[in-house]
Amino acid sequence: MKKMFAVLAALLLVAMLVPARPVAAQDAAPDCTQPDIWCVGLVTDVGKIDDKSFNQSSWEGIQQALSEGLIDWAQYIETTDSKDYDKNIATFADAGYDIIVTSGFNLGTASMLGAQTYPNVMFIAVDQSKWVFTPADTETPANYVGLIFAEDKAGFLVGALAAQMSATHKIGAVCGTDDIPPVWKFGEGYKAGAAYADSLYGTETTVYVVYHNDVGIDKTFIDPEWGAATADSMIDKGADVIFGAGGKTGNGAVEQAAARGVYAIGVDVDQYYALPDAAAQMLSSAFKDIKPGVYALIVATLEGSFPGGGDYEGPVGYAPFHDLEAEVPAEVVTNMETVNAGIQDGSILTNVPPTKPAAETGGLSATTIIIIVAVVVVLVVIVILVSRKKK
Repeated sequence: MKKMFAVLAALLLVAMLVPARPVAAQDAAPDCTQPDIWCVGLVTDVGKIDDKSFNQSSWEGIQQALSEGLIDWAQYIETTDSKDYDKNIATFADAGYDIIVTSGFNLGTASMLGAQTYPNVMFIAVDQSKWVFTPADTETPANYVGLIFAEDKAGFLVGALAAQMSATHKIGAVCGTDDIPPVWKFGEGYKAGAAYADSLYGTETTVYVVYHNDVGIDKTFIDPEWGAATADSMIDKGADVIFGAGGKTGNGAVEQAAARGVYAIGVDVDQYYALPDAAAQMLSSAFKDIKPGVYALIVATLEGSFPGGGDYEGPVGYAPFHDLEAEVPAEVVTNMETVNAGIQDGSILTNVPPTKPAAETGGLSATTIIIIVAVVVVLVVIVILVSRKKK
């Protein structure tokens, strides 16, 4: 492997990026084009590095490799505009980085293009399955691996828990946009898990699931105020368990639920530790082990066993009850252990498809519909202007 671009690119990179100082005090980037220097870069989605969710978990996996001396240098770029995905990836690749981790489904197309453009760079694509982003009639590049998770299973588990713990038989989930399959799978899995619990107890739980589809992709995951307001609305309707799934937007819902004294459920990681203000009311979290997944794939790269050309599925589950352990009845604990075993061995199915059926949006995503409407409006305006000019 490596490395054809020179020190100029590395110096330019230093000026653009935030160094990995939480792990090692490094004053200047090494020359990542050198064969004995291992450099790893993280390109985040439009959420922040401290989202206490998937961006942060990806970064922590890289930091672990750095702290153990397995790699020599690590940097991240926080994407603020989705139009910059390609540019941010190129910044690392042109500087001679060996591994680029891209965090989030929206980076899928850019990650695949990056892998095709830079065949000597290994791409770890978090939440980006090869089945979604590999172009038709082509093979997935050998330097690309999708780190994927069965979010519907994790959502199912906490949905089953929420339904069993609800005194009002009303629970809620505050999510980012359902145009992102992992988010949609969390929400739909939550519904399915609640329905499964109802089938065990003969209860009927009302499940409020709201996706933040009314804003652009640059806002949907970084809107804790909307998350808190949406959680408030659900609690006012009687919901006594709130699941937050959507970066800082979901965090806002979780923290508001805790402030209102109802049960809160986190996402992606065990947010009992990530959201201390909500810890006292944190019933559990629907977690997917992104940090160890990223770390394992970095190690595989260093060992020459990078599983390129396919997907690497990481584990999912539900987090411990922590401070609320005494409030969870023994019957619920036993049921959750049984449900978890069934989810893991496949004897219990969520019946949630890998992606949102097209019929749910009339065959088009919300973003696509907005674009079509905008184009039609522009064309109508042009026709009117041309018509007036002729007169």
